[in-house]
Amino acid sequence: MKKESAVLLLCVTPASAQEKNGFKKFNVREDFTMNAVQWFRDAELLAAGNKEKSNAMTIGWGGIGILWGRPALTVYVAEKRYTKEFMDKSEYFTVMAFDAKNRKVLNYMGSKSGRDGDKAKALGLHTAYTENGTPYYTEATMVIECKIMYAAPFDPRYFKSDAPKNMYADFPAGIHSMYIGEIINAWKK
Repeated sequence: MKKESAVLLLCVTPASAQEKNGFKKFNVREDFTMNAVQWFRDAELLAAGNKEKSNAMTIGWGGIGILWGRPALTVYVAEKRYTKEFMDKSEYFTVMAFDAKNRKVLNYMGSKSGRDGDKAKALGLHTAYTENGTPYYTEATMVIECKIMYAAPFDPRYFKSDAPKNMYADFPAGIHSMYIGEIINAWKK
């Protein structure tokens, strides 16, 4: 009888923290139907860190596709942004989308620094964590979790057009670093 009970327990999978927060897992290769150019133009939220300390910031630059045979998401963080410290120490990051009623989240996260206080707390956001310990907010409508495969700052020696040269000519936050993450999980409400 004890042996049968143990087998039965192994067959029952408890709901993940994401499911408990109203998210359902989806296959990003098959079910990501957003126009990637529009998706990043509308701005998303990037978060990194761990259960002890994390930070998030609004991003308007990024890319999603396939790299090295894996679904990948690329984000860019300027060197003086507080979130960069977390990205450089983390193995994982999340990118989150919010619906129109929560656009204030993106505006606030993009205009305030986490160095000056807990932005999530100020907005009344609820921080949750993936099985890998990656932070996200339960108020998001979509969460994509990535494992960092590559990270490096842009090198001005390789700028081939005036677009990046002009961008950084008078940009106080400093040059951006590129982080390419393998998409390992994706959830949406």
